[in-house]
Amino acid sequence: MSEESKAVTRRLIEELFNTGNQEIADEVLATDYVDHSPSHPDLSGPENLKRAVGEWRVAFPDTHNVIEDIVAEGDKVAVRWTTHATHLGEFMGIAATGKRIAVTSFGIFRLSGGKIVESWDTFNVVEMMQQLGVTSLSDM
Repeated sequence: MSEESKAVTRRLIEELFNTGNQEIADEVLATDYVDHSPSHPDLSGPENLKRAVGEWRVAFPDTHNVIEDIVAEGDKVAVRWTTHATHLGEFMGIAATGKRIAVTSFGIFRLSGGKIVESWDTFNVVEMMQQLGVTSLSDM
């Protein structure tokens, strides 16, 4: 199951974010998927993630995620990945800068029945803001 779980998680991180094809979310996420770090808490799991991917890709349309480490044990997969992208649209109130970013993310994904049912993930916001030239919260 470990290799299959890693493959499903890899599809989420690489295919969904790299292409923006939201059908991938339906293929890899359970209908009752729970995102423990939602960017929009009033939307349920799959819909929240689809919205987040859509918003991200408006701001960073050339996103390319590269998985650096992936480890599976039991029903969980742990991943460290780097997002490479160019800031070409508004994001978090910051107008497009045209700057390239390389941001580190970490996540733990729990799978059941071949689908992701829960996730806990985060990215290095400070690293990203520094690369975008944001020096303080008042710049946002």
